[in-house]
Amino acid sequence: MKNDTTNRPSVGSALVPIAMALAILIIGIGILKYPAELMLLFAGIVFAIFSVLYGHKWESIIETMGSKIKKALPAILILFCIGLLIGTWMISGTIPLFVYYGLEIINPNYLYLIAFLVTAIVSTCVGTSWGSAGTIGVAIMSIAQTMDLSLAITAGAVVSGAYFGDKLSPLSDTTNMSSIAAGSNLYEHIKHMLYTAVPSSILAIIVFTVVGFGMETDSSQLSNIQEMSAGLDQLFNLNLLLLLPAVVVIVGSLMKKPPLIVLFSSSVIAMILGLVTQGASFANIFASAVSGFNVDMLGAGANVISEDLQSLLNRGGLYSMYNATFFVFVAFFFASALEISQALNIILESILAHLKTIGSITLSSLITGFAVINCTSNALVSYFLVQDIYGKVYKKKNLHPVNLSRNMEDSITITEVLMPWTVSGVFMATTLGVGNFEFLPWAIFNLGGFLFSALYGFLAPLTGGFGIRKLESDQVEDSRTKKII
Repeated sequence: MKNDTTNRPSVGSALVPIAMALAILIIGIGILKYPAELMLLFAGIVFAIFSVLYGHKWESIIETMGSKIKKALPAILILFCIGLLIGTWMISGTIPLFVYYGLEIINPNYLYLIAFLVTAIVSTCVGTSWGSAGTIGVAIMSIAQTMDLSLAITAGAVVSGAYFGDKLSPLSDTTNMSSIAAGSNLYEHIKHMLYTAVPSSILAIIVFTVVGFGMETDSSQLSNIQEMSAGLDQLFNLNLLLLLPAVVVIVGSLMKKPPLIVLFSSSVIAMILGLVTQGASFANIFASAVSGFNVDMLGAGANVISEDLQSLLNRGGLYSMYNATFFVFVAFFFASALEISQALNIILESILAHLKTIGSITLSSLITGFAVINCTSNALVSYFLVQDIYGKVYKKKNLHPVNLSRNMEDSITITEVLMPWTVSGVFMATTLGVGNFEFLPWAIFNLGGFLFSALYGFLAPLTGGFGIRKLESDQVEDSRTKKII
């Protein structure tokens, strides 16, 4: 909505709402543990007031919010589908099957490492962090809970593995869109990301291995595992047919079918399996899909199944995603108010004039990507915004577009999940049942990408540009010719 009476804030003025919003989010959510929804709403109000003071109309904020929600509708629907999937996979016995054999096979000392490796493999195959975390990730979290292991570390390992594939898989939408936005070839982009993905993965493997072997298992823990396995075997009719819903998700993703159709189809098959293999009634099948699974649906009361097993299994359903969906609306109100205020753009424009070295350009683009995704919760918008700001700066330094596309992945794709006020952050916290700031220190892969990208930039003068790709002479000449024309 265009408004000719608006005034452009100065850099000093733009810093005021930025500082206030950061204080509200960091202190309110991170330190005082106040509800993230309310803190995000307060931060959005700060930018809304700032926008109005500089001549913008309230209607423009609402219109911008509406356009963002419209674009985010597929993500919102996927949120509900994951809730549907978890509820139906529970009553069908699919997730209990994974948990049962996981308890039988997995040594507790290897659980964190396996959580990273398995989700990394699945996410690479299906190309989605949400899909891998919402399926195999939920099963692994259940195994960790049964084994009385750290849920924060397990969630960090699941998130790390889930975003390995989201970053590197050619099937991933973020991998494709970041390369498109930066103007780099997809497979050159993936190859260049190995410079940060490989050391980040090695670091994650070392950390999860060391932490795992540093644990001590006692007889009570092993007894609990045996009790859980017996309870699952008593409650469910476990057989290999229950793998079918998982197969549908993997095959559908590999065939690049629409995620909503794949997830819904898997849920329908799980419902049928619940009827046929578990003997559940139609009423309980539908109740599990909508309000979540409860062990009472299969005739197991509190006197038959332990409380720990009940808390493990009673979850999922469409209703479980209502809070996450409400959070999306609050997040987009915040993002819309920030966009209309122009505060972030003004700050970034003032920073660009001081970027002289590859290290400073790299770090600035990484910080910008992290800031933008935390403000917009929209990776596609963030990619193109960072490209608009830094594309010419990278070319001026003769840096190949793959450097920018990799830095966008390391600052946008894999860091969004770490903050509790982003859409991906809310999804992972809701799905895995662990707060973002709890699993953040253990999201080794996600933190490593940002770290290694920054290191390559600052160490370039000492390493001869290792990990940094320069434009070829003909590419430099071509860009200069286009500039002249």
